[in-house]
Amino acid sequence: MKVELLTKVNYNNFDNKMDELFNEYSLDVNTEKFKDEIRDIVKKLEIDRRSEIVAAAGNLSRNSGSVFDVLEKKEKLPLESNSNFASKVIGMGHTSISELDFCVFALNNVSALVEQTIIEERYSAFCIKSRREVDFSKVGYFIPQFRDKSGNVHPQNDFLNQKYKSHMDNLFNKYYELLNLGISKEDARFVLPYCYNSNIFMGIDAHTLRDLIIKCTKTKYSKIQELKEFGEKLYDIAVENIPYIVPSIDQVEYREDDLVDELLKDKVNFCDYNILAKPKLLNATDNIDAVICTSAIMKRYQVEYDKARKIYDELIKEDLDFSSKLIKNITFKGDQLELTQVNFRFQIPISFAVLTHLTRHRQHDLIIPDFVPIVDLTQYKIPPKIERTCLEFYKSIYDDNINMYNLFIKNGVREEDLVYFTLSGNMVNVLTDINGKNVQHILSLRECTKAQWEIRKIANDIHEEIEKLPNSTAFCKVLGPACVTKRICPEGKESCGKILTLNKK
Repeated sequence: MKVELLTKVNYNNFDNKMDELFNEYSLDVNTEKFKDEIRDIVKKLEIDRRSEIVAAAGNLSRNSGSVFDVLEKKEKLPLESNSNFASKVIGMGHTSISELDFCVFALNNVSALVEQTIIEERYSAFCIKSRREVDFSKVGYFIPQFRDKSGNVHPQNDFLNQKYKSHMDNLFNKYYELLNLGISKEDARFVLPYCYNSNIFMGIDAHTLRDLIIKCTKTKYSKIQELKEFGEKLYDIAVENIPYIVPSIDQVEYREDDLVDELLKDKVNFCDYNILAKPKLLNATDNIDAVICTSAIMKRYQVEYDKARKIYDELIKEDLDFSSKLIKNITFKGDQLELTQVNFRFQIPISFAVLTHLTRHRQHDLIIPDFVPIVDLTQYKIPPKIERTCLEFYKSIYDDNINMYNLFIKNGVREEDLVYFTLSGNMVNVLTDINGKNVQHILSLRECTKAQWEIRKIANDIHEEIEKLPNSTAFCKVLGPACVTKRICPEGKESCGKILTLNKK
């Protein structure tokens, strides 16, 4: 695993530019010593700048000067002073100032488990190597140090280590065999174990970075070895580059057990976990069309709700199609804020392979089950082409994986070290609260014929559930792929061609 902060000077390029400068001006200096001194100055300046901006933000609300006046005062102070002040403000609960410091990281050879952990942090941004497009047979995987139930290194760790590596090598070989059988990479990936290496660009503000470090190093998640190592690497980078968040991390006490877990322990039977057949709508806003249209009237004319609703009712009497016209115009031309006033809660069955297709839409509140206790490994998604061509071979992969997992369980290995036996095709039910604007956006992308088949089926099912709701006809007209709702196709040369047919009508 390699974790590197990218939002700083690239010192390899810096050295090259310095060499070019020395050669151009034929400077008679000790170049290595001079470069070291300049490098130290530049590094100090960039670290100082982070604290100057955040400290100035913390001072702005109680200072009569302009934003530049406040910043200028902080620029005259040393790093320690600004960092201590920013830490004090953050410690008082005003953590928003640290959201102004944005960091971009390169994460090299972290497992899919780390990937899933960071994308659950709703305010991080990320770009990930696609398993739909790239062959993952040679990417490598994480190997944990196996521990017993007490957290001590397992007495049979070497034996278990060899068993684990042999099993994971076999899973990657099975993945490669599926490719040779003509199965696409996007379907073969369903047998990849969650230890496979991923490569990620992660963008995250300092506030969320702080929370992520605490999660990985100070909570029950630290019992997963790789997450703890990941958190520690981020912490070391913060100490060197983002020092003002470190005190608020250090003051958090380590707590291995989760308070919610403690209350629920022995009260819930995990074996009752059943995967839904399709997305289930749990609740939704009443009278969706009226809420959206009334919100549009209130937004533009500042009238209170009852009067806006009365105006809407009168407009509907004059023109029965008014709701459709207004919601269409909101979707096409406005900021669509009116759509955010309606909400839907869904429980959605989804495979780990496709979970990132849903979680990458950051503007909805998503709850994903923890990795521990481990999901039911007997419940998994079967891609349609695999079901038609090599079903028994595919099932045997899951059966072998379950048998190996059970062997480790019998040997008393703690669950936190066995999370990597989760295969990408294993299923979970996730819970989300999502507003109308984000429903419209997600369905416009995921109902497209270019979307992956599982997420497209989920999107179609969500659309179908919303269509069943009363008084949602106008809103449902703006749901669907962009070619249907807006007569445009964002896919360019990769378009399926449906837009050409639709535009002829």
